[in-house]
Amino acid sequence: MLSSERIRVLGKADGAVPEPVPVFDDATPAVANLDPALLGALRAAAVDAAADGVRIFVNGGWRSPEYQEQLLRQAVSKYGSAEEAARWVATPGTSAHVSGDAVDIGRAEARAWLSEHGARYGLCQIYRNEPWHYELRPEAVDHGCPPMYADPSHDPRMWR
Repeated sequence: MLSSERIRVLGKADGAVPEPVPVFDDATPAVANLDPALLGALRAAAVDAAADGVRIFVNGGWRSPEYQEQLLRQAVSKYGSAEEAARWVATPGTSAHVSGDAVDIGRAEARAWLSEHGARYGLCQIYRNEPWHYELRPEAVDHGCPPMYADPSHDPRMWR
C-alpha cells in the first residue's frame, strides 16, 4: 500500500448490518435506502407477520457499491474463484442490493413466514440457495412468485 493511500472503513453508512434490525428502523441505511415500494411491501408484511407472532428482521438490504465490492472480494477469497463466488455475491454493477431492490431476511421463522405468505405482498425469494434473499415482484400478488434461480450465477440480470 502506498503511504498516500487511505483505507476507508466500510460500515453501517455503507449498508453493513452487524446485528439484525427491525424493518421499521429508519436510522439504519440498509433499511432506509431500500426502494420505497420494496420497503412498503416489507413493512406491510411485517405488520401481518407480527399478528401471527413473527417478527421480521433485516440482515442486509441496501449496500454501497464499495461495500458490495468488499463482499465480493471476500467471497472470491472464501470460495477460491470469481466463478464460484458469483453463486453467492453479485458485482456492484449487477447487485440488487446496491440498487436497493433486495433485502436479506433474518431469523428462520421470519423466512418461513415470508416463504408461505410473501407473494401476497409481492415479496419473493429469488435464489434457491439463498432462502434469506427477497425482492419485490408486484405481479406475484396476482400470479404468485416466479420460479427461483438455482443461485445468482443463473440469473440473467447478473450477465450484463
